[in-house]
Amino acid sequence: MYAVIGAGPMGLAAARNLQKLGIPFTGFDLHSDVGGLWDIDNPHSTMYETAHLISSKRMTEFKEFPMADDVAPYPHHSELKAYFRDFASHFALRRHYQFNTRVLSVEPAGAQWKLTTERAGEQQSRLFDGVLIANGTLHKPNMPTLPGDFSGELMHSCDYRTPDVFKGKRVLIVGCGNSGADIAVDAVHHAQSVDISLRRGYYFVPKFIKGRPVDTLGGKIKLPRAIKQRVDGAMIRMVIGKPSDYGLPDPDYRLYESHPVINSLILHHLGHGDIHARRDISRVSGKQVTFADGQSAEYDLILMSTGYLLDYPFIERQHLNWPDGQDAPQLYMNVFHPRHDNLFMMGMIEAAGLGWEGRNQQARLVALYIRQRQQNAEAAKAFDAIKRERAGVTLDGGYDYIKLPRMAYYVNKDEYLKTLAEHISALQSGLSVDEPKPVPAA
Repeated sequence: MYAVIGAGPMGLAAARNLQKLGIPFTGFDLHSDVGGLWDIDNPHSTMYETAHLISSKRMTEFKEFPMADDVAPYPHHSELKAYFRDFASHFALRRHYQFNTRVLSVEPAGAQWKLTTERAGEQQSRLFDGVLIANGTLHKPNMPTLPGDFSGELMHSCDYRTPDVFKGKRVLIVGCGNSGADIAVDAVHHAQSVDISLRRGYYFVPKFIKGRPVDTLGGKIKLPRAIKQRVDGAMIRMVIGKPSDYGLPDPDYRLYESHPVINSLILHHLGHGDIHARRDISRVSGKQVTFADGQSAEYDLILMSTGYLLDYPFIERQHLNWPDGQDAPQLYMNVFHPRHDNLFMMGMIEAAGLGWEGRNQQARLVALYIRQRQQNAEAAKAFDAIKRERAGVTLDGGYDYIKLPRMAYYVNKDEYLKTLAEHISALQSGLSVDEPKPVPAA
């Protein structure tokens, strides 16, 4: 029996692939139903009311369970909540889960793992043959310390739900990732004023070009990395110009070396003066904020859109091959532990365009590996040698990703999918996976 921690998109993908190969498992989730952060009613969700998917549905959906045609190209979070619930119902996954259950600890117990859980105030410990950790990467807020004392309201984007919080206030958004851009646009319609502070430059990409989602364009001709960066960068500059045209700093790195901001409205509002660009914060005193260029202004609310840190509070870092000073566990393909052959980090990965289907293929590889290990197959032994040798090797496709905590588990989509396909092919050799086998409920 294996354990799956989490019932969000990655947890569901893990559950589905174990199910398809007839591998018994029990799933655990803090909430009362599936969906993870995409269920805004989940008290552990970091979702906000106006959030939409930043990649298009056809480039994101599970291949074996497409989204309905009447779902918008960039679905609202409520549509995604329904999608994951329909997915769980269609494949009868809920019967394997224990909901409203917190995993307190995951500890090695000989060749197995001991999971201690809590439900309705009662604790229980059980032994499992292996553990698939799929509790997500967007839970623990990265909250930098401001240089001084701010006497106004301070919040992180993880606590943001509705734009009513901005009503009549002078607002400063710190950070301009995809959430920061979304929230700044929300604030425009409610706040007295909206400024956005950026420490570094970002590449901005519109959601639509010629009426089509931008991530559905191109890709038919595979260009060398350096040429693709130049060609795509030139196209973006032709369509929307440079960030400095809107008062923002230009990036000091090349396109695709950090995740771009997919937003069609942030530059619109900057160009109309609804949002004002500010540099990095150098000093805070009371409600006054001074920026790196010497300018200053007063604010009633500062919202920190400064991302998240990886957090797995139920298991010690040493069991994840996570050395001190590293921003992420050192695993092969961000999944496979070099020594523990029955511990898997699911979904600790970011890549532009990977989608849930890419993560589903990750789960497929893990399920195949488990099945082949159960059969003591040579293919599993060969894979063991690879994952031990390559733990921590970054599948970056030659891109020089900027050195930030959020980029520590970033990969190149094409390189990652290619590697997945190679390993899946090797492990699948001689193993029939066409017919799902019945799996007993938890």
